[in-house]
Amino acid sequence: MTEASGTRERPWVSWAAALAGVLAGAAGLAVAELVAAVIAPGASTVFAGGSAVIDAAPAWLKDFAVERFGTADKAVLLGSMAAVLTLGAACAGVLELRRPPWGTALIGGVGIVGAMVAVLRPGATPTWALPSLIGIGTAVILLRWAVGALRPDETDDGTGDGGAGDGSADDGVDRRGFLTAAGISAGITVLALGGARVLSAGSRAVTAAREKLFLPAPRTAAPAVPAGADLRLDRLTPYVTANTQFFRIDTALRVPQVDPAQWSLTVDGMVERPYTITWDELLALPLEEHYVTLACVSNPVGGDLIGTARWLGYPIRALLERAGPRPGADMVLSRSDDGFTAGTPLDVLQDPGRDALLAIGMNGEPLPVEHGFPARLVVPGLYGYVSATKWVTSLRVTTFAADQGYWTPRGWSAHGPVKVQSRIDVPRGRTPAGAVTVAGVAWAQHTGIDAVEVRADDGAWTRADLADTVGPDTWRQWRASIPLAPGEHTLTVRATDAAGRTQTPEQAPPAPDGATGWHSVRVTVT
Repeated sequence: MTEASGTRERPWVSWAAALAGVLAGAAGLAVAELVAAVIAPGASTVFAGGSAVIDAAPAWLKDFAVERFGTADKAVLLGSMAAVLTLGAACAGVLELRRPPWGTALIGGVGIVGAMVAVLRPGATPTWALPSLIGIGTAVILLRWAVGALRPDETDDGTGDGGAGDGSADDGVDRRGFLTAAGISAGITVLALGGARVLSAGSRAVTAAREKLFLPAPRTAAPAVPAGADLRLDRLTPYVTANTQFFRIDTALRVPQVDPAQWSLTVDGMVERPYTITWDELLALPLEEHYVTLACVSNPVGGDLIGTARWLGYPIRALLERAGPRPGADMVLSRSDDGFTAGTPLDVLQDPGRDALLAIGMNGEPLPVEHGFPARLVVPGLYGYVSATKWVTSLRVTTFAADQGYWTPRGWSAHGPVKVQSRIDVPRGRTPAGAVTVAGVAWAQHTGIDAVEVRADDGAWTRADLADTVGPDTWRQWRASIPLAPGEHTLTVRATDAAGRTQTPEQAPPAPDGATGWHSVRVTVT
């Protein structure tokens, strides 16, 4: 029974109301995307809401998401949001049918929350509320229209004659009106999304600018990779990671689109000479090239959130020297175009023996957009959450007492030095009996790897042969030969860095300052 009319409701009407809610909600979100494409991409209801979810996520939840889903964590988040919004919109349709105006109130509430979240995003203006408000307003109108057609005509005397000639049935429902509203909702969704795509010319312009860009030759070229640095074993991770295979972990649901012609970097804070440098000025500086391995703090033991690339850029210590840090400063707060921040120890960035770069190139080409184009930070020896800011726009010299990076107030350590780690890449699964080749990679950036040992089950440790390396800022491949009889075996690896620190066997999760423990794999020997 419907409360509004007291007449019996046919089962299909509730399903139709749920569909009306979903179609109206989709149309509203599509309109919001269209308006956001005009005002600011960051004002998108979906992406502003998703970014707020990321911001509010505790360290353990981020840890779980990255460990379970890896680089697909953002796709999983968006998919989960879509499922929740779809279910909510369906519920709004049923509520609007049975308990009006609660369906309208539910959708309206989502719009108000979306508007509030958008205007609270970094760099937002009051106009960022408009996409959510206009989009949800559209959804409310379409919902009321479609659900209104599903309510029996209260003037119908029950004879079945009321409205039958204009598309209604003997239950008094205006089928034609409902189908018209549903069709228009679907049409608005398609047209609005198409319009938003057309208006997203900014992303295509940035891609075009990157493709036309020719990087200057480095004043100081990277040393050649030794012939013996890559053992070239099947399934062993290459020494240099291709750009397309390099891991991506960040807080950006929508990759920032930064035109290099409009980009600049400001160096200020506790400095004697604050200044701003433009893209053309950066290109004119004597650039350097270095091989550096970057690791994500969320990388679990044995994980693959790590990679090595040849980076082209300008030394960060030279940028800071030009500004002249004042006494008492001990941290540099870097800021991304999307508002992300990272706090890096000042002494690390000023270290003349550490090749920390404001990078613009990666493996011989401009930075990929998803990896920070046009400029990012690359700092050997620190986890990315305190050092590897992408789409970087400012360096503020400050103190750890006065400022915090994005992840520090969320429970992560403030300094984030990389811990010595090692990983077994081969063998995996089944392998023939006899002398089995065990191989993998080990890393202790900026310190270097001195030794790697492997054992089978609880047997004696066997020292592995280390491949050559460019230097201590990159990982090293290793391999060992271990005799294995048929059966099930557990292979374990541990590494020792150049400072004599051996990898601890104590298992610890990534939060708050990086995972620890020995990596083991189970193999079947036949």
